[in-house]
Formats: sequence, structure tokens, C-alpha cells
Amino acid sequence: MSRRIVVANQKGGVGKTTTAVNLSASLAVMEKRVLLVDCDPQGNASSGLGFYPGDRRVNLYSVLFEPSQVRKAVYKTAIPYLSLVPASQDLVGAEVELVDKLGREYYVRDLVMPLDQEFEYIIFDCPPSLGILTVNALCAARELLVPLQCEYYALEGIAQLLMTYELVRKRLNPDLDVLGVVLTMYDQRNRLSWQVKNEVRKAFPQHLFEVIVPRNVRLSEAPSFGKPVITYDIKSAGSVAYLALAQEVARSKTARAQAKAS
Repeated sequence: MSRRIVVANQKGGVGKTTTAVNLSASLAVMEKRVLLVDCDPQGNASSGLGFYPGDRRVNLYSVLFEPSQVRKAVYKTAIPYLSLVPASQDLVGAEVELVDKLGREYYVRDLVMPLDQEFEYIIFDCPPSLGILTVNALCAARELLVPLQCEYYALEGIAQLLMTYELVRKRLNPDLDVLGVVLTMYDQRNRLSWQVKNEVRKAFPQHLFEVIVPRNVRLSEAPSFGKPVITYDIKSAGSVAYLALAQEVARSKTARAQAKAS
């Protein structure tokens, strides 16, 4: 059974896709079998791995209503152990098409179920909104990872996301749990970043990852080359941070299992 992790934050520009791509790549470097599912019509996670939304290939939208065909949409990437279900701009239409469907929240879950035994991690990247595609990803996952930018309005955004999480858990997916909050775009020279870090630590003492992702030029450059940062510049601060985050995520499985058992 795979660990299914949704990377979500309805606020744009917080490092959500950067986290989904680089966490997936870092876990794959650890020789974990990883599938990244791009649920965002913008397709930034796909292009970040060299798969561009304009390419004519089978994608998430192509198989969304035909889960038996899902393997046609699974592609190996340039990184061993890492596969991708790419997005396309057609996913915009899925928001409308799913509205009157019975069980509309579970289409992505039903789609990945046949792959559950083939991968150790299935990671979902979401749109920067709380629409039906994000709800689908929340219902498909068992763990929620929240990237949080170190800025003034960060805590306001996360409060709304966690309200949605509680609703989804209560009404749609009782198996969903919070894996953790990871701080991104941290600038140690900026007093505001330091203040946000302390506020988040007070608000989420049990769920804040030790790893903090710094503001890093290489992280920003890597997507334009269709690469995660670890293959673009393995020695960069961004690479070091996401490799450490992957190790922390991998360890967290044991910690969570022990907590539930006690």
C-alpha cells in the first residue's frame, strides 16, 4: 500500500508545486518508487519534469473518466524511480464536468487505486484554489502536506485550508491526516521570515517540519530547464533542503504509526 500525500495550499506562490516536484524527486533519489500526479490545469509540475502541457500525450484528463486506462497516462521521467501522470489545460473543463457527477469528489481516488501497490509514494500537486480538483486530491490522499511561505498573510491562508481539511475529513475522507507544514522561501536575513517561523511553531507545534526551505535562486531556475533542483544543481541550498525534507517525510511514517499505536 502506497503512502498518498497531497501537497496543497489554496494560496498561490507559496512553493507548492516546487515542493511537490522536488519532494518527489528527492524520494526517488532515495530509491523509493514515486508517482507524481499533476492535478493543476497549469501543468507546472509536469513542465518541471520536462513534460509540457501543450504536448499531445495521454494525461490526467484523458483518463479521469476511464480509470481502467490510467496506466496509459503514467510516464517514466529522466529520474529513475520517478513517474508522472501529467496535467493538461483540459483539466479546466473537469471542474465543470464533475459538478453534476455522482461521487464527484472521488474520481482521482478511483483513478489511482489500481496503482496503489505499484508505488511506495503517490504525491498529488493541486491548483492554487479549493475547487473540485483540489477536493478530489484531498479525497485521494491519506496525508496532507502544507507548504507555507514565510510572509505576513501566510497564517490567514492556512487557516482557510485547514477548515477545508476538517470538512473533507469529517464528510468525505476520514483517513486523511495532516503530515506536516513546511516553511518555504525562508530568508534568514529577513526579520519577517523569523517572525512567521515562530508564529507557525506556536500554532502547529506538532506538525511543523524541522526542515526549512530557503529562498534559493537555483530553485527558481530549475523549472525553466524542465528539471527538479537536485538534477539541476545538487549542491545548492534548495537541493540540500528538499533531500532533508524527503528523509524527514520518510521517517515520519514510523513516528505516526507509533503515535497511533500508543
